Amino acid sequence: MSEYLFITFIVIIGIQLIYYLFIFGKFAFFKNRKFKRDFNLPVSVLICAKNEAQNLIENIPFILKQNYPNFEIVLINDASTDTTLEVMKKFKKEYPNKINLVDVLPNEQFWGSKKYALTLGIKAAKHNHLLFTDADCKPVSNYWILEIANNFSTNKQLVLGYGAYKKIKKSLLNKLIRFETLLTAMQYFSYQKMGLPYMGVGRNIAYTKYLFFSANGFSNHMKIKSGDDDLFVNQVATKQNSTFCSSNKSFTESIPKTSFKDWIHQKSRHISTANYYKPIHKFLLGLFYSSQILFWILAIILIILNFNWQLILSLIMFRLFIQYIIIGLSAKKLNETDLILIFPFMEIFLIIIQMFIFIKNLIAKPTHW
Repeated sequence: MSEYLFITFIVIIGIQLIYYLFIFGKFAFFKNRKFKRDFNLPVSVLICAKNEAQNLIENIPFILKQNYPNFEIVLINDASTDTTLEVMKKFKKEYPNKINLVDVLPNEQFWGSKKYALTLGIKAAKHNHLLFTDADCKPVSNYWILEIANNFSTNKQLVLGYGAYKKIKKSLLNKLIRFETLLTAMQYFSYQKMGLPYMGVGRNIAYTKYLFFSANGFSNHMKIKSGDDDLFVNQVATKQNSTFCSSNKSFTESIPKTSFKDWIHQKSRHISTANYYKPIHKFLLGLFYSSQILFWILAIILIILNFNWQLILSLIMFRLFIQYIIIGLSAKKLNETDLILIFPFMEIFLIIIQMFIFIKNLIAKPTHW
């Protein structure tokens, strides 16, 4: 019995090494491209907000200060019930040539759909190249638009960016949220580099109007509450038409959730959309997650059975060493180096939480964006 478990353990380690060295390594060892600073492609920055008055007041000034000569900001009020619309109108009055305002009224057929509101905003945008972020996000530099826009070309019509979360000292939840965000970015950047782009984040993503309307927008998944970012990317992105930007001046930063309950609710919504990914993406993501779980389960069982514990411990350390290199290099690129030393504990904790969310989603599917 122990021999069969050991053989299975070796196979699982092999699968994990393939993922880390040959898939995630594509991003970890990737060198950021350098561009000229005189780029002047017209860009529309879109922000869809629902009851986000205070966040807009705090974050829009960071976008207005962007060191980029040719851009507009499209503010989309998604049927807010607070003072969001009034805040948007105030910005519009102060910056009439820079702000484009779209007021989405309640609509029975599409009530509560962010995708419907975004579609109206995209139609109203003046420029073909669109850059998206959320109301609770701010660029980390004045070169955000420039860095993202520089990645557009005749062929590249979709650019994946990194949406970081603000660091909060002495917070286990904050470290867990940022570690999960780091791993997710490491994966979707690597898959894009491999030629299998499968997702992006609405906090920092860009694509063209032409690409959006040639794919009939969100029509294929309009009835699904979430997925305006990852499901759209999963639907339209190819090796030829997509790229990513990991320059540290291209990041956005958001305020993370401060309670486990709120974060788990957010992740439940995100994870539920994975059911609608293409089969190849579901297989690869599922195999990686399964191999993570089996690695730790088999390692613990074999140690408990006292099956050549020195060899088992050596294999565990070897796998952690490879992880340290790949995650460490990725974390350095994404300014998350404080997470490197604690990543084994974060990984185990995250596996348990993801399993809980998976079971939770089977019982009750999330309905709000």
